[in-house]
Amino acid sequence: MASDHAVDVTTDHAAEIDKYVRIYITVFVALMVLTIVTVAVSRFHLPLPIAVSVALLVATIKGSLVACYFMHLISEKKLIYAVLAITAFFFAALMVLPAITHSNGFWIHGLHP
Repeated sequence: MASDHAVDVTTDHAAEIDKYVRIYITVFVALMVLTIVTVAVSRFHLPLPIAVSVALLVATIKGSLVACYFMHLISEKKLIYAVLAITAFFFAALMVLPAITHSNGFWIHGLHP
């Protein structure tokens, strides 16, 4: 009776490991495809703003896949998501701030009256 339970637990454990291995392989394949997309986009010689936008989009997707699956953030509590959202907000603010100040020349005109 005890050996039947041990076989069931071992079989369930092996099935669970197989499920995670399939997920990791799928994520790995997605990362490789996105890497190929990044290289392909660089070969198209797109206008710079479009090329940067596509590269940032692909990098964001790849970073999200790594964070969610390889760093196991997909199964974390809500506090982790709150910290991640705050970090993303400040990152976006730091990316937008130079673009805003550079486009109107505020930082240049403020130095020379």
